[in-house]
Amino acid sequence: MPRRAYSVQTAKQDSAIMAQKDPDDPITFGERLVGTFLFMPVLLTRFLPYRWRVPVAGWLVGHVLAPLAGYRRRVRDNLALVCPELSKDEVERLVRRVPNNVGRNMIELYSPEFPDHVRPSRTYGPGIKILQKARDEGRPCVLMSAHLGNFNAARIGIIENGITSAGYFYRNMSNRPFNAHYVDAMASVSQPIFEQSRKGMVQMIKHLKTGGFLGILGDLNAHDGLPLEYFGRPALTSISGAEMALKYNAPMVPIWGIRKENGMDFEIVFEDEIPHSDPLTMTREFNARLEAMVRANMDQWFWIHRRWKDGENELGEMRAKDLAELEAKIAAQKIATNN
Repeated sequence: MPRRAYSVQTAKQDSAIMAQKDPDDPITFGERLVGTFLFMPVLLTRFLPYRWRVPVAGWLVGHVLAPLAGYRRRVRDNLALVCPELSKDEVERLVRRVPNNVGRNMIELYSPEFPDHVRPSRTYGPGIKILQKARDEGRPCVLMSAHLGNFNAARIGIIENGITSAGYFYRNMSNRPFNAHYVDAMASVSQPIFEQSRKGMVQMIKHLKTGGFLGILGDLNAHDGLPLEYFGRPALTSISGAEMALKYNAPMVPIWGIRKENGMDFEIVFEDEIPHSDPLTMTREFNARLEAMVRANMDQWFWIHRRWKDGENELGEMRAKDLAELEAKIAAQKIATNN
């Protein structure tokens, strides 16, 4: 089957942007200058108290960066595609609120106060006991989440419930000076973290085999994914989380870090595990649960992403054939099992 599994090759291709630069090459003055420019908003807002810094960053991204980067147009386009029933007023509210949440996410990651601020957050849901049971039994677990609210808040909530072995993938930024800040910030929230590369993939597999937990964000357009329904339209979706859950006999638990009305605090939701069946059924269930959570918190999902970019184009049609082949294979396996 031409569809790529979540493999070493996939991880290497996912990190292709960074691979264009040899890490051992000297960093040029131009690259340092760009890195400084990219990090400047973080440096400038750090002088503000945390309670002001977060809303200011949200305002800057919402009112300055969003128009320049085309975020507002992308939010409108995505909503027109999958939520045409929304009123014009609601669309414009989301056009303003979604980039604001993106800006808050950015500055929260780079704020030293963020972990201590999130720790008292309310955490609830049946998934907590499932994770703790897996931990006590030495079993791995796949934690599924998305760019909703703030996933880094969920990472902290996981730790607060006694789960200290959760690891996460990160994708290198193309600018190496800025990437150094990003990796440090990711590591400051929790560890281990795994680079999307051959080395990171090997580390992740070893981590799972020894009973570690793995966090995956499953809401991005995945070129090696399959066109599964999300908000009623096909969106290329990786089934790797479900594949790993089945391979390593790991519970697959959706987790969300939902921002509260005040824009500063969070509630961490641990859903019930997705029952083991087959990778397609499990991933479709995750998409359905994510959609339900997004519909309840429309301004907190990253509508700026090109989630449906390849779901129905030439690549999507090719992946649809792969999907049909996999569905036929799973159906044949079920018939053989029943016989």
